[in-house]
Amino acid sequence: MKRTYVAAVASALVLSFAAPVFAGPIESACLRSDRKQANRQVCGCIQQVADMTLRGADQRKAASFFKDPDRAQKVKMSKSASDDAFWSRYQAFGEQAEAYCSIG
Repeated sequence: MKRTYVAAVASALVLSFAAPVFAGPIESACLRSDRKQANRQVCGCIQQVADMTLRGADQRKAASFFKDPDRAQKVKMSKSASDDAFWSRYQAFGEQAEAYCSIG
């Protein structure tokens, strides 16, 4: 009984010091996609690049493209200044993700 208690306390301490792992919006969308290259390593890498290059709102918008690829085309073709600015950031993100994560 005492050993079980000690093991439980030790496990709780180890788990409390472990860094929590949270998937960002792009990683989550990537993992849920039906793309055959979508795995934790690739999707995690893409999320790391997104964290370095895109704000939170941009990440959520980009993540929506995994579920609705037509939305990406609509944003790209939009005449809105904010969509144009987003698209420039999104293209830069895509180029960096391709280079950094060796995808493509």
